Amino acid sequence: MEFKMDRLIFLFLACIFAGFALLKVATVATFLASLQSLIIIVAVLVILIFSIVIIYKGFMALFGK
Repeated sequence: MEFKMDRLIFLFLACIFAGFALLKVATVATFLASLQSLIIIVAVLVILIFSIVIIYKGFMALFGK
């Protein structure tokens, strides 16, 4: 069961990296330039949500369930 939890943590980290990638894409002048503000909001929300989940999982592992 622990191995599955480790895989989930790596998935959450990948989601955070994807959020940072979205932030970088939003600054590139392409056809997505018109959606820049929406992409930035989504990217920041993704980063915050998955960061909070990782912190929560860390506290749960540290202090027990």
